[in-house]
Amino acid sequence: MARERGTSQIAQNRKARHDFDILERLEAGLSLTGTEVKSLREGRASLAESFVSIDRRGEMWLEGANIPEYLNGTWTNHAPRRKRKLLLHSAQIVKLSRQVEAKGVTIVPLSLYFKDGLVKVEIAVARGRREYDKRQALRERQDNREAQRAMRQRNLEA
Repeated sequence: MARERGTSQIAQNRKARHDFDILERLEAGLSLTGTEVKSLREGRASLAESFVSIDRRGEMWLEGANIPEYLNGTWTNHAPRRKRKLLLHSAQIVKLSRQVEAKGVTIVPLSLYFKDGLVKVEIAVARGRREYDKRQALRERQDNREAQRAMRQRNLEA
């Protein structure tokens, strides 16, 4: 059987993009069981309340991500909200742990996707936004959208 090529999106964490300022992005592998991969192939996952933690042994874990049980699974099915190990080089983990020690900085998952048949998660070092920052970002996005709409309308008239 030929290997799969390309990327396909499984889940996105839109709330993280709203609640945090993204400082740095990174791609990590994910250690999964067979039924978890089958459930992801059906496009069933949620990163809404998930976060990344680093333990004392220098391992990174994805916690709170919901991958529902595989519908055709048997007694070997997985727990939907279990901790899942992130696969990164130890030097990358050390670098990230140093960045997280800074006040207000955390690591959040942004998206979950297949890349050449393997499950990957895009994580980001992020700083939390205050409420007024969130409103400002929404206002800027809306202003940009209106400006683009006006430019498009003007180009159609010309």
